[in-house]
Amino acid sequence: MATLRTAPRLLSSSLRILRPSTARSYATVEPISKLGEAMSATQPPVSEKHTSTINDPSKGENPRTKTFHVYRWSPERPSEKPKMQSYTLDLNKTGPMMLDALIRIKNEVDPTLTFRRSCREGICGSCAMNIDGVNTLACLCRIPTNTQHESRIYPLPHTYVVKDLVPDLTQFYKQYKSIKPYLQRETKSEDGREIRQSPADRKKLDGLYECILCACCSTSCPSYWWNSEQYLGPAVLLQSYRWLADSRDEHKAERKAALDNNMSLYRCHTILNCSRTCPKGLNPGKAIAEIKKAMAFA
Repeated sequence: MATLRTAPRLLSSSLRILRPSTARSYATVEPISKLGEAMSATQPPVSEKHTSTINDPSKGENPRTKTFHVYRWSPERPSEKPKMQSYTLDLNKTGPMMLDALIRIKNEVDPTLTFRRSCREGICGSCAMNIDGVNTLACLCRIPTNTQHESRIYPLPHTYVVKDLVPDLTQFYKQYKSIKPYLQRETKSEDGREIRQSPADRKKLDGLYECILCACCSTSCPSYWWNSEQYLGPAVLLQSYRWLADSRDEHKAERKAALDNNMSLYRCHTILNCSRTCPKGLNPGKAIAEIKKAMAFA
């Protein structure tokens, strides 16, 4: 049953709290354990069967009408449960992507709908959400042309919801900051120019540097759902390996030492939800396996 909680109340006192201490309201659910649950596991909100449908105000001739069920919750009405609001759109007047549908709903149907978006090209990662059961980017997800298929759109699962489709990624970015995602090197190049590397060493970074930190993979990982306060998750570990694999970095020992505990890295159980859902086609599972191999044979 949906209820309101501030982040600190959901955390066990024995866990290291990375969230800010400022009290803040979020849409969450009753924890499975009364001892305190680290994440707000999403349970179904009020069904679209119990809410009204908002129709497209400007249908054309021979409309191809499609229904979208969108997750709604507002901190301005904290006593109300999250719900699924239904919208109908004429696909003849809507762009081909899910983000086009959301923008049209906001611009022409319901201006109160809230979501993140920026580049519309799969580069920024802002519009990450769960669409028809899959974590993906709304700007890269095509609208199914079958008008009988009703699409369902949720925020990223097992995250605190700031409003509607906007997840709170504070914890995610704090974990990213913790791995020191930048080149660490004391030795300067002999000629004073940029630090160069061979084509072979540069090729090792392919499939790593392309990560846009959309959090689709981390929020699809069951291990991250239940251990997110200490397990770094697929996205951050892929970024960690990006620097471990970089021939120019001189702090590999320190980076490995930071992962040498039973939680930061080894909560990965090779479920591979991360690799299946990545909208950029990357393989975080392989990167995590490479880190484990490097740790074992260091």
